Amino acid sequence: MTEALILFAAVAFVGIATPGPTVLLALSNGSRFGVRASLPGMVGAVLSDFVLISAVALGLGALLAASEFWFSVVKWLGVAYLTYLGLRMLRSTGTLALPDGEVGAQRPSSRAVFLRSFLVAVTNPKGYLFFTAFLPQFIDPAAPQWPQYAALALTFAAIDFVVMLGYAVTGAQAIRVLRTKGVLWLDRLCGGVLLALAGSLAFYRRGA
Repeated sequence: MTEALILFAAVAFVGIATPGPTVLLALSNGSRFGVRASLPGMVGAVLSDFVLISAVALGLGALLAASEFWFSVVKWLGVAYLTYLGLRMLRSTGTLALPDGEVGAQRPSSRAVFLRSFLVAVTNPKGYLFFTAFLPQFIDPAAPQWPQYAALALTFAAIDFVVMLGYAVTGAQAIRVLRTKGVLWLDRLCGGVLLALAGSLAFYRRGA
């Protein structure tokens, strides 16, 4: 299991580090509100990792792979939410709330930051299908499966948190140099990418 876990961690790191909705939110939150205010979003994304992996272990991923109806329900919820977030970022005014107390945008509540990242992940059917196809390759069918799923979930969640923290720190440090104009263009970039991801999800099929 140790060798499999190391290989899993390496592949997971590559997948997580590739910019997706949750890391883009960490980058945007870090630039606008600072690293500390971004932490609830990271916790939301990590919790979603446990939800997705638990769902796959219970067979939900297989259900989405087999049922066009439930796959479509989850998919269009994800498309709608990503589109909503993308449009909000595109309409950004470029204001920010830095940790040192400078005047800027009103900082959202921790609950709002948490829910935003959590909902982005759990409404993405590609996550369920990814884990359905990916996790069994690292599971030994001759050994108890739940401890193995738990180890994989903890490993994935830890890597996810570290990567998101890196994105948040990068965003926070960049904005200390770029200031308000940088926030505006970073938000527009992240918003455009989220809309592109929403578009790709809209055309995504179970067999893809």
